[in-house]
Amino acid sequence: MKDSPQLSIHPSLKERTVFVTGGGSGIGAAIVAAFAAQGARVAFVDIAESASAALAQRIAEEGHAAPWWRTCDVRDIGALQQAVVDAAAELGDFAVLVNNVASDDRHTLESVTPDYYDNRMAINERPALFAIQSVVPGMRRLGFGSVVNLGSTGWQTKGSGYPCYAIAKSSVNGLTRGLAVELGRDRIRINTVSPGWVMTERQVQLWLDDEGEEELKRNQCLPDKLMPEDIARMVLFLASDDAKMCTAQEFTVDAGWT
Repeated sequence: MKDSPQLSIHPSLKERTVFVTGGGSGIGAAIVAAFAAQGARVAFVDIAESASAALAQRIAEEGHAAPWWRTCDVRDIGALQQAVVDAAAELGDFAVLVNNVASDDRHTLESVTPDYYDNRMAINERPALFAIQSVVPGMRRLGFGSVVNLGSTGWQTKGSGYPCYAIAKSSVNGLTRGLAVELGRDRIRINTVSPGWVMTERQVQLWLDDEGEEELKRNQCLPDKLMPEDIARMVLFLASDDAKMCTAQEFTVDAGWT
């Protein structure tokens, strides 16, 4: 029988202000819940209203501060940036931004149209830059900050069936490294967390079949399934003072697949 994991408490995250995109379900929900459990003041946006409401209620029932949240389609940059402004007015300037929102819908090369391509980028690529643009003035007022961009190992392992998603996620490392010097002058750190195949409800329902189980056994070095909470723990570390000299880097959490 596996021993129960002994997980870290990060004192520096208590009362720290955090904004998460796509925080209502999947990896994003695990990130929101993990920050709330650390005593952080959390805000998130998500397009899924019912899932977001359920998450906020569960966090409150567990005895943590209920997160600020708003239903938001991140393709609408104006709505996303207004959510940052409104949440900051209630919680204070954000010290942490987690650019998590993404959609890995499957598609073929032949099926991609210009409109479809633009739509994929509007979800998987564009929101990160404009969310950073929105929080940086507040981070500069605070004198520090941490931006965590969620990447992916899918394109690095040559995963197929989502060329637009691969393009968007491969650009995350460029965004991270391209802003590191400019933000670093103000002690704002920026890093990428690249998950492997995480067993979210969506992934299990849509793609975890017998073949997928064999793929996990064949490619992961560790035998356990990768869970959303495993990604959240790395995000917590990068948001905390423990990682105060970590920037411009990619941190891979994939049970040794890549």
